[in-house]
Amino acid sequence: MKKNNEDMLSLNVKDFISRIAAKSPVPGGGSVAGVTGALAAALGEMSLNFTRGKKKYAQWAEFHNHLAGRLERIRGMFLDLVYDDMSAYGMYSETSELEDGPGKKEKMELAVAAAIDVPLEMSKLALALLDDLLEFSDKCNQHLVSDLVAAATLAHSTVVLCDLNVRINAGQLDPGQAAELRKSSNANRKRAADLAEKIEANTRQYLQE
Repeated sequence: MKKNNEDMLSLNVKDFISRIAAKSPVPGGGSVAGVTGALAAALGEMSLNFTRGKKKYAQWAEFHNHLAGRLERIRGMFLDLVYDDMSAYGMYSETSELEDGPGKKEKMELAVAAAIDVPLEMSKLALALLDDLLEFSDKCNQHLVSDLVAAATLAHSTVVLCDLNVRINAGQLDPGQAAELRKSSNANRKRAADLAEKIEANTRQYLQE
């Protein structure tokens, strides 16, 4: 399964989009969320790369160097989570096809948990990225702030996509547990929206010139 997942992300952009459009569950919404998060990190990195080393922003050189490592790791972690999402779906699909019998219930519970854990991890990572982008927003090359805001918008969208995945999969859990998960996921969504708005507010003066 993992080899197939790796091949999927090795496709060119046009073919990857075609695979998403095809009548196939993989890659689906979870994979799109992970790729969107990786794109958000990449845009943040681009904004940083056009800022680092410039005399005008030299006072923040230490922060920029630290941020560069963080954004690169976040981008890689999102891609790893794309693999995890595809694997989680594979586990769920295989388990659902098993004949009823001893152990199937426990296996289904594990499969559902995996399907929920991956988007929850993506949400946490996207929120960490938004925190970093917010800290960077007043230390960014003013000519790159549109890309910075775009990165924040994509990170926010990642959390929205993950919230939808959590909500749909939570329906297979105990009602009380499902309600708690949806509440927590909704809180992540609201926090992401707030952070994205703060980032845009911090850069609005340059976008309106």
